Formats: sequence, structure tokens, C-alpha cells
Amino acid sequence: MLPAASKLRRPQEFSAVVRNGRRASTRHLVVHLLPVPGPADPTDRSVPAGSQRPPRAGFVISGKIGNSVVRHRITRRLRPLVRERLVGLPAGTDLVIRALPAAATATSSALASDLDRGLKAVARRSGPVGANR
Repeated sequence: MLPAASKLRRPQEFSAVVRNGRRASTRHLVVHLLPVPGPADPTDRSVPAGSQRPPRAGFVISGKIGNSVVRHRITRRLRPLVRERLVGLPAGTDLVIRALPAAATATSSALASDLDRGLKAVARRSGPVGANR
């Protein structure tokens, strides 16, 4: 499980990352990364006032990939991989992992290597956030 403070929850948060963040595609995943500097949202009770919020992550698994069993299996396999990599991201960063249909049959090691490749690709992107659109 991801800690409560490390989860994207609201649809507006997901939309902001997908629309304004950097994006990198791999065979099984699309990685969206939005660095968000600054203090924590004062309405967010999961983070103490005056501190920066930790990096957060969310998953998008489309119904086109398969039934709920398949979608939840993908999420269960991605969650610990993302949790390990969140500690290496700067505070305030938001991350959305979108699974592609090929993720349904991918091994966990393939998902891990795709996640690493995607994170490295978005980190390499130059220019202001959102410039890749």
C-alpha cells in the first residue's frame, strides 16, 4: 500500500498531472510527472501545516485493458514498484502511471523496467513543464 499522504485522490489532481506534466511512453506504461514545488495544500489534513507534502502517485487503468480482476492485478503489481521509487522523487512531485493494454500480460520485472525507463525519460526532458504537448 501507498501511505495516505502519497496518494493522488481527486480527479482534478490526476487531470493536472496529465495535462501539465511531462510524459514518457514505454511498451506497457505511460508515465506522467508533474513537479509541484511549494508548501502543502492547507486543506490537506494528511500533511502537517507548514511542511512540504511528499511525492504522490496515482494509477489509471482503463476498462479497455480487461475486467476488474485484470485491472486490480495490474494495480497491485505496480503499487510496490511505485512506492520504492517515490522516495527518490523531490517533495511535491505528482506522478500518474497509466497502464497500456500490454501491461495485462507483462511480468512484474518488465513493468519495473518500463517504470524505470519512463521515469528516466521524463527526468531527461528539457524545457518548462508542459512543453512536450
